[in-house]
Amino acid sequence: MEKKLSRRTAMKGAAVGAAALGSGVASKRSTAVAAPAFVRQTGSKVPVLYWGSFAGELGEAEREIVRMFNESQDEVEVELQFQGTYEETAQKLTVALQGQQAPDVSLLSDVWWFQFYLNGILAPLNDLIADNEVDTADYVESLYNEGVRDGISYWLPFARSTPLFYYNVEAFAEAGLDEAPTNWSQIVEIAPDLVQRDGDTVTRSAFAHPRSGSYIAWLFQCVVWQHEGLYSDPDFTIRLNEPGAVAAGEFYRASVVDGWATTPEDNELDFTNGLTASVMASTGSLRGITDRAAGQFEFATAFLPEAETFGCCTGGAGLAIMANAPAERQEAAFKFIEYVTSIEGTTFWSQNTGYMPVRRSAAESEEMQAFFAENPNFRTAVEQLPLTRPQDAARVFIPGGDQIIGGGLERIVINQEEVQPVFDEVAQTLRDEAQPIVEALAALG
Repeated sequence: MEKKLSRRTAMKGAAVGAAALGSGVASKRSTAVAAPAFVRQTGSKVPVLYWGSFAGELGEAEREIVRMFNESQDEVEVELQFQGTYEETAQKLTVALQGQQAPDVSLLSDVWWFQFYLNGILAPLNDLIADNEVDTADYVESLYNEGVRDGISYWLPFARSTPLFYYNVEAFAEAGLDEAPTNWSQIVEIAPDLVQRDGDTVTRSAFAHPRSGSYIAWLFQCVVWQHEGLYSDPDFTIRLNEPGAVAAGEFYRASVVDGWATTPEDNELDFTNGLTASVMASTGSLRGITDRAAGQFEFATAFLPEAETFGCCTGGAGLAIMANAPAERQEAAFKFIEYVTSIEGTTFWSQNTGYMPVRRSAAESEEMQAFFAENPNFRTAVEQLPLTRPQDAARVFIPGGDQIIGGGLERIVINQEEVQPVFDEVAQTLRDEAQPIVEALAALG
């Protein structure tokens, strides 16, 4: 499994970076950044360094949208530099901030942007939004509001996602279910018919769990809600070891113990290779899964199955500008953000990746509606979005929260350890790691 950077380590480094910038928390309350005259008047191209995190099909789409922006105007020239995964990008950004060599704009995931915000690393965007007359009311409200603190925007939605249920249509039909499952109990009922074996070897499971490095804690957030549990309250009161979340953990453990779910290194690859009949995965994986499954089998996407109730969270990444970037580069970087999150930009991005269009007018446009009609799997996330909610603070705001929870889940689904003691231990770790965040937020007032 890929080695990941602890977010606590990154946060400490980011704090050093903030001190080096001489901005600290005060930078979050800075006054307007005036758009430099030469960007607006002389037509000079301002260089902007953008750090991205996408590889494969997503990387190709990211490179293309940067090219589209550069060719769309003659004021700004964006250079895209791939930095690795979300975690690797955050790690490199932490180091770069300490060395005063940070990019002007960076892609930051839902679990990373807050750490940089908290340390005064991110530029406030309200005045740039106003100067460029961006209508924020056209952004999907829930996706936009996740990047707002105390009425100030720091992180604009770009590659935003939700988990989806992906299933092999033929396999489910053969098992007696001709429509998408709406409840986990339906999957458990037909699981024996979905599982295929060669002797004692499972050649196709009914469902495959991801590993920690593939964000099992993000997907399990939904299952916890479905069992009427929580990771935590917004004030960082940890609820992971309470009955609802424990019931969700018992369900995950039973899926493996009972033999119908597997825990491969790459559950999405197992799905497209026909080694499992279903997975939960990001809508951002849709284009890649579609291309790999083409000609092999028909699959469909569906809302996440329910347990006691429905539960689904948002996820993905947004774009943020560094507070220490020169004023002219902040303005230029915002022009790039404005473009890639515009109706044109988000339409291209959604159609070529599977991520949701972040503009309401884009989702409702004739172009996207025609695309959805031809590609119904891409419509699912947009239709499911009104039922979603932001993740619990324990995963997205506690340094290392994702990996702390994910590591506990691996102990349950891979090692098949008992749920309650594991969650008791993980909950205490989360409480300990939350304390610096609680204190930092209290200092902000």
